[in-house]
Amino acid sequence: MTPADLDFDVAICGAGPVGLALAAFLVRRGVPGARIALIDGKSLGQAISDPRSIALSWGSVQLLDELKAWPLPATAIHQIHVSRRGHLGRSLMDRRDHDVAALGYVTRYGAVVDALARRCEAAGVAMLRPARVQALDDTPIGVQLALDDGRLVRAQVAVQAEGGIFGRQDQRARSRDYEQSAVIARVTSDAPIAHRAFERFTGEGPLALLPEDGPDGHQYALVWCVRRARAGTILALDETAFLKQLGEAFGTRLGAFTKASPRVAFPLGLNAEARATARTVAIGNAAQTLHPVAGQGLNLGLRDAAVLARQLARDASPAAIERFQEERAQDRKLTIGLTDTMARAFTGSKPLQPLLGLGLAALDLARPARTLLADLMMFGRR
Repeated sequence: MTPADLDFDVAICGAGPVGLALAAFLVRRGVPGARIALIDGKSLGQAISDPRSIALSWGSVQLLDELKAWPLPATAIHQIHVSRRGHLGRSLMDRRDHDVAALGYVTRYGAVVDALARRCEAAGVAMLRPARVQALDDTPIGVQLALDDGRLVRAQVAVQAEGGIFGRQDQRARSRDYEQSAVIARVTSDAPIAHRAFERFTGEGPLALLPEDGPDGHQYALVWCVRRARAGTILALDETAFLKQLGEAFGTRLGAFTKASPRVAFPLGLNAEARATARTVAIGNAAQTLHPVAGQGLNLGLRDAAVLARQLARDASPAAIERFQEERAQDRKLTIGLTDTMARAFTGSKPLQPLLGLGLAALDLARPARTLLADLMMFGRR
């Protein structure tokens, strides 16, 4: 590209699912693809090959379908079983109670990136990758972004859509270190239950098993939240010892765990309310990094992208950013509060824990309350 070509209405920093979705929504709202820049440090091939599992709510699937980025290879979640280890009480959410095809789906990060990138490329969105933003100058008439390859990008508005992980982020206005790490793996059991996801609260943190059949032969994506000091010990275990400890933490609802993929771990924290300026704004993980309990992070980010696109399509201006911040405030506040409360309330061995178990049982009996919670998890605050 020549310098004259590097002039856009919207520059999006980060071409993960949220950044790509924003670009695709802008095009759908009538913004020419040539007026949108996507900047990312990874090549598209690297992003597509990312094997991480991600959970998409029913509402997020509808957003992807609107962008013609759905269907994808994915496993449907028909039920979500929520329980507290060592205490009576559980709750079961079922798609049939909410008149939806699925409560959500589990798929690969790379598959979502691939589908959205195809939509953006077809629309002529400018892909500046691999490239990283080294400096951003916010001026009264626009923004200038200096890239590490020497190019200078000009835009009316810049959107930060690349958040990274909690342990590597600058602290935002609202921050909390949960002193936990999430151990991530894919596992197999000898008595799987098709299309049922599990959220099991332990004294150290939640343990989630998400149904996902994949070419590696494993049946579940595991997110096991443990005390940070213990994460390294779990990573160092051989497969047999790891499966034994996993079985002790989860229980026997799926029989015995028989195989596991290599494991990784990352620190967990809440880091939200990112600073915005007149012409810069953050969305998705760049705006709010959440605890993975209930799997709300990406889904909240996709809702950010849909709303911001609608506002920027009207005019790429400071007024659009103000309207976006106002419109998204309640959904963000409620989702952040819900995940933060769940992450803290069910952790530990305080006397309150038996009452929380009873609360799960009461939730199972109180259909209106269960419906409200499921609606929030599927669609956010509407």
